[in-house]
Amino acid sequence: MYNRNKRSLCIDLKSPAGRAVAAKLAEGADVVIENFRPGAMAANGLDYATLSQRNPGLVYCSAKGFLAGPYEERTALDEVAQMMGGLAYMTGLPGKPMRAGASVIDVAGGMFGVIGILAALQQRQHTGLGQEVKTSLYETCAFMVGQHMAQMAVTGTPAPPMTVRRSAWAIYDIFDTRDKDQVFIGVVTDSQWRTFCEAFGFDDFLADRTLDGNSDRVRQRDRILEVIRKRLGGFDKAELMQRLEAIGLPFAPVAKPEDLFDDPHLNAAGGLVELTLPTGATTHLPALPIEMAGRRMDLRHDLPREAEHSQEVLREAGYADAEIERLVAEGVVRLPDTK
Repeated sequence: MYNRNKRSLCIDLKSPAGRAVAAKLAEGADVVIENFRPGAMAANGLDYATLSQRNPGLVYCSAKGFLAGPYEERTALDEVAQMMGGLAYMTGLPGKPMRAGASVIDVAGGMFGVIGILAALQQRQHTGLGQEVKTSLYETCAFMVGQHMAQMAVTGTPAPPMTVRRSAWAIYDIFDTRDKDQVFIGVVTDSQWRTFCEAFGFDDFLADRTLDGNSDRVRQRDRILEVIRKRLGGFDKAELMQRLEAIGLPFAPVAKPEDLFDDPHLNAAGGLVELTLPTGATTHLPALPIEMAGRRMDLRHDLPREAEHSQEVLREAGYADAEIERLVAEGVVRLPDTK
């Protein structure tokens, strides 16, 4: 359990005394966030209806697998939502659905929860009252594949998996380089096509009036890609990217997650923050991907150890040291492991 400022305390919610501690902490809270199974918080007297009686300004966010409806009592995981929400189908090969390469639904569901919390806090400024906010994995996934649902509605044609889709642009591909690496390149406008051809010496393509429009190039995609792949394959990765950057075309190296530790942009601009792992070792992980007032969000608090601030938080809630010692002795509250 965390309170404000990411301080960690550990409470046994299975015991009446532990539930009483959690309820007392919620009395002074602006926001409570929980992701227990459906019905668990109500069974323990820690649901919004109960807690808001003693704290009417409380904003209470529940992160669940599903919002209201026939599925709401089901248990879900990120992968469950991706499978039933169409994202795994769109990510994999035909007949071989595959989850996205990161827990995108967990992350996005949390972000929608934050949006709801911030809106509820803003409304509280006018009403003085909090409210219950719910976010879910399944509905988050459905929202993310809404673009493909819209495509079906507009064109009448189901969207095929991204792995076999027909590209909307003639050049929107990964290209092998001479030094056995790969670079993605996108040429998405007619002016970019001309710039690309001029930079890489495709004079015959420039002179071919049947390639002037994007739809024309898409129809002849197989023909022109064969030539382009061969020529770009004569460049090393660094040389190819340098030329693409100079002419302002969209491009990207095909990176692995571990490559980001050494990314010059992330390291130069505060994109990575130093954190201490439970082992005591330090590492650098991505910062929040936003700037406010011209600055990045620096590390405010390091990762706390489990139960690190149990005593501190309970004292702030009004518990005397003798009460805390009793709760610890009864196993209701846990103190940090000092080993």
